Amino acid sequence: MSSNVAVKKDEPGAFNIPCTIGLYQFAKALYGLGTCINLIPCAIFKPLGLGEPKPTIVQLLMVDRSIKRLTSIRYDILVKVYKFIFLANFVILYCEIDADVPIILDWTFLATSRALVDVESGELKF
Repeated sequence: MSSNVAVKKDEPGAFNIPCTIGLYQFAKALYGLGTCINLIPCAIFKPLGLGEPKPTIVQLLMVDRSIKRLTSIRYDILVKVYKFIFLANFVILYCEIDADVPIILDWTFLATSRALVDVESGELKF
């Protein structure tokens, strides 16, 4: 007797996608399926020349249980993914820049375009 039970796969949680903000191209923006906010380090945000962010008093609880104080947020930043352009709000975080993944995009970012995410292959379909 053969079994047709599907094999449980590990949750990918996140994958990388290329995107453009202003004149800067990011080869790997981390698209987090469980992420709730868009994050950008201050050192990357300032050279983009996207205007003054708004002050905020939000605190972010990190995985290691440390707390980061977020000082500002910038609303309605245009982000280009492939040929599509989206509006995104970014929380600006004072932290070291991860050269592999400089920015983090939340799951709602692509939900506005009704993008289909193939989590197994890490591919997007619009």
